[in-house]
Amino acid sequence: MTVTETTGESAGARTDTCAGPPQGDRRPDGADKYTISEVAALTGLSAHTLRWYERIGLMPHIDRSHTGQRRYSNRDLDWLALVGKLRLTGMPVADMVRYAEMVREGDHTYADRFELLKATREDVVARIAELQGTLAVLDRKIGFYADAGRALASERSR
Repeated sequence: MTVTETTGESAGARTDTCAGPPQGDRRPDGADKYTISEVAALTGLSAHTLRWYERIGLMPHIDRSHTGQRRYSNRDLDWLALVGKLRLTGMPVADMVRYAEMVREGDHTYADRFELLKATREDVVARIAELQGTLAVLDRKIGFYADAGRALASERSR
């Protein structure tokens, strides 16, 4: 079972698939057994990072081949895509691990997951507003220097 699968789901219940749009060069479901080096190439994450994610519980169960090599699935790639987005939000690793644990615990954690993601969204919106203010300052400074450059060029051409 991957981290995105939950136990005890009733038939027809909504699941937290964590799936984003399929990424290129994916194999069809059922034939989706990727090595750690293939996943590293597909995701841009290092093999060290992938093993660390597994060790800390962010990706707690990765299937293994008969020789013990990790075998990732498309669902694992979907999960890694979500983790990548959560990293971009600035969510602390501890919160990402907590979120992964809640996903594994099942549907009764929906409210807690909702609250965690809602708080993260609020943080992202605040950071966007802060960056928009910073961008406005930069735009004013760029405009100032563009105007000053034109004025200097105009004086020199007289």
